[in-house]
Amino acid sequence: MIAERTAAIDRGDPRPLGATWDGKGVNFALFSAHAEKVELCLFDARGRREVQRLVLPSYTEEVWHGYVPDARPGQLYGYRVYGPYRPADGHRFNHHKLLLDPYAKALSGALRWSDAHFGYRIGSAHPETSFDRRDDASLMPKCVVLEGAFTWSEERRPSTSWRDTIVYELHVRGFTMTFPGIPAHLRGSFAALSSPGVLEYLVRMGITAVELMPVQAYVDDRLLVERGLRNYWGYNPIGFFAPHPLYLSDPGLAEFRTMVRRFHEAGLEVILDVVYNHTAEGDQRGPTLSFRGIDNATYYRLAEDRNYYEDPTGCGNALDLSQPRVLQLVMDSLRYWTEEMHVDGFRFDLAATLARAAHGFDPKASFLQAVAQDPVLARVKLIAEPWDLGSDGYQLGRFPPGWSEWNDKFRDGIRRFWQGNDGLVPETASRLNASADVFQQRGRRVRASLNFVTAHDGFTLADLVSYNAKHNERNGEDNRDGSDRNYSWNCGVEGPSDDPEIVRLRKRQRRNLLATLLLAQGVPMLLAGDERGRTQAGDNNAYNQDGPLTWIDWESTDDPGLVAFVRAAIALRRSAAALRHESFDGARWLTLEGRDMGDGDWADAGRRAFGCLFAPEDGGGPSVLLYMNAHDFALTAHLPDTEFGWERVLDSTWDGAHDRIAPATAPALEMTAHSFVALRSRRS
Repeated sequence: MIAERTAAIDRGDPRPLGATWDGKGVNFALFSAHAEKVELCLFDARGRREVQRLVLPSYTEEVWHGYVPDARPGQLYGYRVYGPYRPADGHRFNHHKLLLDPYAKALSGALRWSDAHFGYRIGSAHPETSFDRRDDASLMPKCVVLEGAFTWSEERRPSTSWRDTIVYELHVRGFTMTFPGIPAHLRGSFAALSSPGVLEYLVRMGITAVELMPVQAYVDDRLLVERGLRNYWGYNPIGFFAPHPLYLSDPGLAEFRTMVRRFHEAGLEVILDVVYNHTAEGDQRGPTLSFRGIDNATYYRLAEDRNYYEDPTGCGNALDLSQPRVLQLVMDSLRYWTEEMHVDGFRFDLAATLARAAHGFDPKASFLQAVAQDPVLARVKLIAEPWDLGSDGYQLGRFPPGWSEWNDKFRDGIRRFWQGNDGLVPETASRLNASADVFQQRGRRVRASLNFVTAHDGFTLADLVSYNAKHNERNGEDNRDGSDRNYSWNCGVEGPSDDPEIVRLRKRQRRNLLATLLLAQGVPMLLAGDERGRTQAGDNNAYNQDGPLTWIDWESTDDPGLVAFVRAAIALRRSAAALRHESFDGARWLTLEGRDMGDGDWADAGRRAFGCLFAPEDGGGPSVLLYMNAHDFALTAHLPDTEFGWERVLDSTWDGAHDRIAPATAPALEMTAHSFVALRSRRS
């Protein structure tokens, strides 16, 4: 046992929270409203031996703090927090457990699972009252004191307007593990992601922003590790300031910052998918790694029986952002990633949980109000996943002005239309017009609708047109995991097929879905690899698969022309103001006979084909005409009059690398079954 020492520590300051190097020493500050004593544990350079244990000498406004004159950047540390172990009262202090600093800017080492990580005795007949006295320090990652300096030079943020934004959701490892030309030791890292080849690929495709799946420090669940799996997606956070160590080829923060700087130099924005709704500590049966042992009763939303946790996230717990210090933690984290790491926006996982008050979701919740008045966050993009798994958890359209929202109604409506279902023309029209029925309120603009047809959660695009049912057996949950509501269509055969007609139809369906996404009003988001036909063999919940199943295969594709088709669609969008409205007005709906849709046309449940004419809001530039035919037979579309006629600029029947405008189109257009055509009004 290491003897406590107090001579090597001064009173310090309660602000800022975390470990702060001032050029002479390090100030340590930790919030805990209910602790009775806090020990700072210092470790050797390898994190294996605790070399000093110091009692934080001061307690000011619920913050324990102390200043260590001899501490330097690179110092590894953790905390032991003393207090009552009374789960029935919400308190789960256990000073035998080494705890991570919620404000740690970097972590060293990996979590090695053991029963010693749990505050109660695993296997006890009375887990609610049992108390585990084993020391888990040797099995825990350690926090790292950082210097924090970085030269940004003359780096400038792209500050892309919402109307010009095209988001590309990707996974750091999945995107780079097999990318050509990346050295083996860099694959899967931030350094790999910012390599010249990756940047060139993204820029050439026309992407303006990458949305990185969680890169804040997270934990691989014990059950997954015991099965030989991992929490690949990363929605299991343990640190809101530290980059995930697996994505760093070198320790420290320079690699992440260099990545951001290179993205900005290429004109690309970086958006982080952040998880502030829950932590990796799970429910009452979970481990004690940080927040639970620091101040369980403050950090978490507890049930009426305080032995248990409210769980609107489905992950065992939920952070309580109605508590001022918890709200401060989240806001400090957001400002840190914005100001110190220069990211350009955030996508908030299960954002409805962040806005929960005592009686459910509240559009005026403290978190939403704090964000609305924050001058730092006013300059970044904010995207909500507007639901959680709790009661009254679906809140699409109810987030305040200034937010964009993942629009699952777009996803489901467009999927169902291209499945060939009847009665979907009215809904599809609304989705093409940025879901005005959902978002046209409180002065919100078109950018409120973040449109997508696929995302990390669910089928890839190739699987969406190849499977009628999920095939998740490899996940180890007997195919019970993942959604059963996919609105997918296998085009006649489940899984891979060598039937030329089925292959041709699947390629066309992919183009139909991509063209609809990229040419609709609102902000489009692509899933990385969809433009290359990436498959997960029918797995629609591959959260625990870190391998070739989830990595993009850069060596082969089943459709060489698909990337060129996506580039052409994006180029059309970026060149045509008619496709980038800011308001919800300006759409004209047409029958295939070329006349405006009437009440009878909208009510025709058997109609699966229609046209949409978008004109530029300012009256300048060409109009764009979209025709969609989800019937299983060909049709003729009669084009409306325009002064100089129309030219076809995109067609889902194009199987090759078509990236140039087709010749002028006659007044009548023959449309193949299951096809999408885009035309642009010709100039003189």
